[in-house]
Amino acid sequence: MTGGIAAGAALSLLPSTAAATTTSARSPLSAGKIRPGDTQYQDLVLRGTNRRFVAKPEYARVIHSTDDAVRAVQEAVRANKRIAVRGGGHCFEDFVDNSDVEVLLDLSQYDEVTFDERYRAFSIGAGATLETVYKALFYGWGVTVPGGGCLGVGVGGHFSGGGYGPLSRQHGSVVDHLYGVEVVVVDARGRARSVVATRDNQYKDLWWAHTGGGGGNFGVITRYLMRTAGATGSDPAKLLPKAPSALLSSILLYDWKTTTQAGFVRTLRNFFDFYERHNTADSPYASLYSPLILTTVKAGNFLLSTQLDASVPDAANLMKAFNAAMMAGVDPAPQVIDTGTGPFLHTTIQRSIAEEVAPSRGKYKAGYLRKGYSAAQLTTIYRHLADPESKAGTESSVLLIPYGGKVNTVPPSATASFQRDVVAKMVLTASWEDPAADADNIAWARNIYRDLYRDTGGVPVPNEVNAGSYINYPDVDLADPEYNTSGVPWHRLYYGDNYPRLQRVKATWDPRNIFRHKLSIEPA
Repeated sequence: MTGGIAAGAALSLLPSTAAATTTSARSPLSAGKIRPGDTQYQDLVLRGTNRRFVAKPEYARVIHSTDDAVRAVQEAVRANKRIAVRGGGHCFEDFVDNSDVEVLLDLSQYDEVTFDERYRAFSIGAGATLETVYKALFYGWGVTVPGGGCLGVGVGGHFSGGGYGPLSRQHGSVVDHLYGVEVVVVDARGRARSVVATRDNQYKDLWWAHTGGGGGNFGVITRYLMRTAGATGSDPAKLLPKAPSALLSSILLYDWKTTTQAGFVRTLRNFFDFYERHNTADSPYASLYSPLILTTVKAGNFLLSTQLDASVPDAANLMKAFNAAMMAGVDPAPQVIDTGTGPFLHTTIQRSIAEEVAPSRGKYKAGYLRKGYSAAQLTTIYRHLADPESKAGTESSVLLIPYGGKVNTVPPSATASFQRDVVAKMVLTASWEDPAADADNIAWARNIYRDLYRDTGGVPVPNEVNAGSYINYPDVDLADPEYNTSGVPWHRLYYGDNYPRLQRVKATWDPRNIFRHKLSIEPA
């Protein structure tokens, strides 16, 4: 899943045809079963980035090909073993690192990025990280995908859950560029096989389910086939979005010592007002991306980190006007840091959220917004973040991420990603190191979320402001009536009207419910 943005890391920004069987090269399961006493075991089970959860499977296997995955799944199914699959390791909940998991399939070594002439699409191994993908696509063909800004995230869950990032307002969600998916499925007889499902073959329903249905639901994804919807011809350089040549960027730095409640609320209102006014795909600000990273008062500062395609006409003045709009009525004004113009890939890597050497413990919550929060909600955010007695640490934050634009031009039913009328996402992150602090930090996250959505049962029930939540930021609390008192089921919050169709796909392709977790899709 897409990894959360840690506040400390953020502050470091300061200066057609069908195929029913796999075409992957055959490779043996050379590593065999990696058991608790083996050298590799601890490294494999500790790859998850949320240290609240650590699995202890009977064994792990490192997958190098689709054939590997078929054999590994078949072996586990015959032995009636519970399977979990790890790509990048960024699942926020214990869907992979769960005590029920007996077999862990690690795809991190299956990360090849090539162009598949048969499908006229880019083939991306499901174990690849976003950094691997960005570099391969850009250096090889000058193209990119509108994926996330945490470069250590694996594509396995990121793509299947919808996928978004700095270029999404200009180019849509990642799944708007997903042509096909190769996945290992298990039929009613317990037989494992691989299927290549595309947007135009007889397995289109399985393709559709992977355009936002989330990982761990239908089978083991082994590779993605990427080609922008509507792209024609055979020239790879014209089948995915062309990457910007350069990015213009800046930072607005806010000092908590001088930030009043009025100034904080005005800053957030400015943010939402601007994006509500500039949320069309043809806006000159379509390439603008400016996550507002709201840390706790203990961090000392919070910031707005902005980038814009430098080739957009009058880019410098557009950036200047945006910063002015953000500072309007805010006294004292934040510090403006002009970080200049830099080449696309270098700047993307520089601005990305680095992978932590020592992963922390975390609790994450999220919500889509159709428009900005109310004044009362903005005040709620301020009250929790500015509380000097708060149990939350300096790494905890509320992140507001601009969204929409091109994303909103796709009908909700065209992909499994239902939310197609939004302006922003909110990601709440509680992050800490000490296991003894689990209860305090989880309570902090739950309390601010409950207060933020107090009028809708403690969760972002779809209405004129809310649009549910994002499955790549899973939160098991949404399925718990103690924390979700709205009466609206969790799957409605994540999938909207698309859930019944996802259930039918599940019943067809995973009738034995082999692939499941705490928020997995239930068969129809």
